[in-house]
Amino acid sequence: MLIVFNPTAGSRRQRRLDRALAALRGRGLRPEVALTARPGHAEEIAREAARAGAGTVVAAGGDGTIAEVASGLAGGEAVLGILPLGTANVLAWELGIPLPPEGAAAVLAEGRIAALRPGIARFGDGRTRLFLQMLGAGFDAEVVARLDLGLKRRIGRGAYVWQTARELSRYAFPPVTVRIGGEAVTAAGVVVTKGRFYAGRYMLAPGALPGEAGFHVVTFRRPGALATALYGAALPLDLLPRLPGVEARRAAALRIEGGSVPVQTDGDPAGTLPVEIEDAPAPLRILLPR
Repeated sequence: MLIVFNPTAGSRRQRRLDRALAALRGRGLRPEVALTARPGHAEEIAREAARAGAGTVVAAGGDGTIAEVASGLAGGEAVLGILPLGTANVLAWELGIPLPPEGAAAVLAEGRIAALRPGIARFGDGRTRLFLQMLGAGFDAEVVARLDLGLKRRIGRGAYVWQTARELSRYAFPPVTVRIGGEAVTAAGVVVTKGRFYAGRYMLAPGALPGEAGFHVVTFRRPGALATALYGAALPLDLLPRLPGVEARRAAALRIEGGSVPVQTDGDPAGTLPVEIEDAPAPLRILLPR
């Protein structure tokens, strides 16, 4: 078992990793730890580990780190494990993986192997990006792109609240066009999701099921700071899917267009529109609670 960890993530995450390692050793396991040195390094480490025959590669971090490790394992036989050490831990909430390090370690030691169907985003410049939970285009991606990572390490979720307030006063809300089959929908923003939750354990797509093929596409039809502030206020109350102007539909594949509107995948900046989205060619093997 190899655990991939970003050593610059902060002392709190290091302490949580140490607790998980102690729990694993208490169960007779002796995992190795590989430290990342730069953006994208987690994917490289995971890919090399899989080629070398590693049975399980564990992403110790947030949703972005998990997606990087998953990208390195895609198409292979190695199993993805998760130690949720991030700020929102959306995927861990989605899959029922405990947030306490000892509980997550128990899943790594005794969990069952299941299959997930990641999404693949193909950008206009030829790049591709794998995502496990979601892709967003519009305001939420602008917040992610401009987020102060130092502030995020210091105050966690509060950094997103601060950056959201700043962007409300200056984001222009350019329209995006979502194309599903022969239908085109114009919106202020869109979230393409594999799961139910967004930004933590907050409901966005109640009908989504982990592991199923295709996507739930949630469009936000009303532009502007007032509408976006209302969306944000409704989110922690699990009222967002019911608001006027918030529409959800299923799609096996789709295309999103719209100038240079920013895109985020699993909480990390990913580029700008246009982007085409479809399921990854093969499922990903992952450890889940029994």
